[in-house]
Amino acid sequence: MANRINYERVMEETIAALEHDGQRPQLLLHACCAPCSSATLERLADHFDVTILYYNPNIAPPEEYHRREAELERFVRDAGYAARGITVVELPYDPQEFYTAVKGLENEPERGERCTVCYRMRLERAAQYARAHGFNWFTTTLSISPVKDPVRLNTIGCELAQQYGLNYLQSEFRKKDGYKRSLALSAEYGLYRQDYCGCIFSKQERGV
Repeated sequence: MANRINYERVMEETIAALEHDGQRPQLLLHACCAPCSSATLERLADHFDVTILYYNPNIAPPEEYHRREAELERFVRDAGYAARGITVVELPYDPQEFYTAVKGLENEPERGERCTVCYRMRLERAAQYARAHGFNWFTTTLSISPVKDPVRLNTIGCELAQQYGLNYLQSEFRKKDGYKRSLALSAEYGLYRQDYCGCIFSKQERGV
């Protein structure tokens, strides 16, 4: 089996090349929650002009969706990122988009094909928003999670970048203790940390 891409190294080399050329691109960061955004923003905010996109129709119930969005807004403010010009854009919440996308995959196990469809749905909306609003780069916080598949995420991101004429920042934010750093920042800022991925199926599988 061939060795897989070292996405952390690719990201570091990409950032180094951009800085060598004197570039500080605008980057659209798809985010699922405040904890996942915390350490990710630490890695990116010094190298890109970041705008955060909160698009997660998979999250259920609505109270959970709104709680995660509010915590993301609070973290951006309390950690000083808002003062640096980083904003959160929230797209309309329509859970039916998710249920339509995963129809027929309801009984798939967590991390199975249903998750692949969910990744693509959210990343494609990010790519569409990026192209429509003048961003050349986009990526997602999802690779900071130890239960998300970075190969699928980066493969989908690169495919969409080619489709929409963008650059996808390949990443594996959990590397270099990124996930541990997110735990530390969550404790420091008193962030709400959810105990399931987001969709009703993950909630049922976790028994919460």
